[in-house]
Amino acid sequence: MSQIEHLAFRALADPTRREILMLLAHQDMTIAQVAENFDMTRAAVKKHLTILSDGGLIETRVDGRTRVNSLQKQGVGRVRDWFGYFDQFWDDRLSSLKSAIEKDKQ
Repeated sequence: MSQIEHLAFRALADPTRREILMLLAHQDMTIAQVAENFDMTRAAVKKHLTILSDGGLIETRVDGRTRVNSLQKQGVGRVRDWFGYFDQFWDDRLSSLKSAIEKDKQ
């Protein structure tokens, strides 16, 4: 697992950060807009956003004096691809099991 994948999974381990990702999946938001959805300080929200950014799951762009956060599709895609490997693994294993059971029935 690469360092960026490790950081992405670290970011996803926290339920608040997963909720922030869900918010950003619907629209880009400033720190203040994200903070409105949680009972925590803007500084705490900023820490969560930094961890998400370090994991490559979000990106932040400067728009004048405002920092706008958005979902980083490539980062989320890396996580999806990692899980996809295991989806395929279990599909293959269950298909083999099904074949073996059907063979035994004959």
